Amino acid sequence: MTELSNQNPDPILTFEGLKYDLNKLPNELKELVRAMQVADAQLRMHEDTLKVLAIGRQTLAMQLNEKLKDVKPIE
Repeated sequence: MTELSNQNPDPILTFEGLKYDLNKLPNELKELVRAMQVADAQLRMHEDTLKVLAIGRQTLAMQLNEKLKDVKPIE
C-alpha cells in the first residue's frame, strides 16, 4: 500500500520503503497514487461492511438458538 504524509507542506509518498516528493512526480504517477487511495478506501469500506454483516449473522444465530430452546429436536 501507499502512504501519504500530510504533516509536511510538501506531500511525501512512501511506497515499498522509499519516499518520493509527490509534487515532483509525473501526472501519470499521481493518477496511479490517487487510484490506489480510492482502492484502499473501497477495501476499508467493504471490510467494515463484512464486519457489520458478521455481527448481524451472529445476532441472528443467537436469536435462532434462543427460539429453538422451546422446540423439541427430531431423533
